[in-house]
Amino acid sequence: MVNNKPRKVPQYVAALAASGGALAAGTFLGWSSPAEIPLVQNQEYGFPISVEEFSWIGSMANLGASLMCFPIGILMKSIGRRWAMLLLVLPLLLGWLLIIFASNVAMLMIGRFLLGLGGGAFCISGPTYTAEISEVSIRGALGMFFQLFITVGILFGYVVGATVTVQQLSIICSVIPILFGLVFFFMPESPQFFIEKNRIDDASKSLKWLRGNHYDERAEIEELQAEDAKLRAEKITFFQCFQQRATIRALVVSLGLVFFHQMSGVNAVIFYTTTIFEDANTGLESTAATIIVGVIQVVATLLATVIVDKVGRRILLLISDFFMAVSTILLAVYFQLKEADPSQVESLGWLPVFALCLFIATFSIGFGPIPWLMIGELFANNVKAYVGPLGGAFSWLFAFLVTKVFPNLRDALGIAGAFWLFSGISLVGTVFVFFIVPETKNISLVEVQRMLSDGKVQPIRDYNKAGSEENRKTESR
Repeated sequence: MVNNKPRKVPQYVAALAASGGALAAGTFLGWSSPAEIPLVQNQEYGFPISVEEFSWIGSMANLGASLMCFPIGILMKSIGRRWAMLLLVLPLLLGWLLIIFASNVAMLMIGRFLLGLGGGAFCISGPTYTAEISEVSIRGALGMFFQLFITVGILFGYVVGATVTVQQLSIICSVIPILFGLVFFFMPESPQFFIEKNRIDDASKSLKWLRGNHYDERAEIEELQAEDAKLRAEKITFFQCFQQRATIRALVVSLGLVFFHQMSGVNAVIFYTTTIFEDANTGLESTAATIIVGVIQVVATLLATVIVDKVGRRILLLISDFFMAVSTILLAVYFQLKEADPSQVESLGWLPVFALCLFIATFSIGFGPIPWLMIGELFANNVKAYVGPLGGAFSWLFAFLVTKVFPNLRDALGIAGAFWLFSGISLVGTVFVFFIVPETKNISLVEVQRMLSDGKVQPIRDYNKAGSEENRKTESR
């Protein structure tokens, strides 16, 4: 019996399998925090590593990730989303092998760079694949899986790193991309890719896998073909896309969100959580405090997955950035008091724990996942191939700068001064969101482009109403 009621379970399976790449990316992000003290202070690898050298080791992954954002787009278009993602197992595996058998700082740096190449490419290919295999009603929830699994990977690095040596942690992390490859090998290719290549029978088989054998895929195939034909007809050059007012405004919003996402200091917190707790002298074992922070990050990201389509993007961003500023102000005050007179903070060991937990929780419900979600909503389909990777490249580049510069800021300004700087940036980000960032909840992509072209932000409720009416008209058609 043929019907139009798709099954959701296969889509969840494929999205979860694709999110294995995010898990692999999260592990190398979480690796730095438990690795710094054993490698720098204890010389666990048998050769000296200075604080400056470790800052390069920690940040090289971000540099590799920023460089891979553009090539992965070409790769996905040429060989498909599925095979492009499977090929990313190779740099991840090679990177971990170099770290496992490292005999000098250079091998650690190259290994981290390769991990960044693979992990950064997943941040483009994973969400793209998930969006293309999901039906509209669950696309938002499945799209949030990627950020959720990154946080799980970071927590995994924290927990495992607290109980094993750095080399053992690296060996365990190297297994994850292998497991991802074995599982994802059996997932279908994106039907969108097959339509682009005019392989209609293959697109039909892919949809049958994703929606169920009894699903009548013909209407969806026709819709994909019509969209592909429209994109071909509206195809523009790289320079032409920057002559569109909507594209320029979307670029300002997306790059602004990426800037404040990274310059809030989140990578300094993630990469150096253990060190921050060591400096804070909280009385709580630093590895335990780090794990607590990781758990909160996972739980808060899971909460964001549930509420993002109900509360709205803009509200969550405002709450997120404001309370991140409050958190870093609390950290700055604590460390400033500690630098002046350590006896002043003997009874305040709980404060940095609370501040970091608040920072991670509020980051994870807003500025963690939402910038990536909005990048997909703000750009028109015919310009995404040109400007979409810009967001990823800038994000990883800013992450590289923050991760690399944080130890230098800590030395130049003191840890209190560094957090004062991050708090100031977050407050500016709150103003940016309030005046510049539009609400896209319940607004069709057509209406979003119309709003951006107008050059002004109308009352949010008006656009929500317009978007809802547009969606109802689309559904009725």
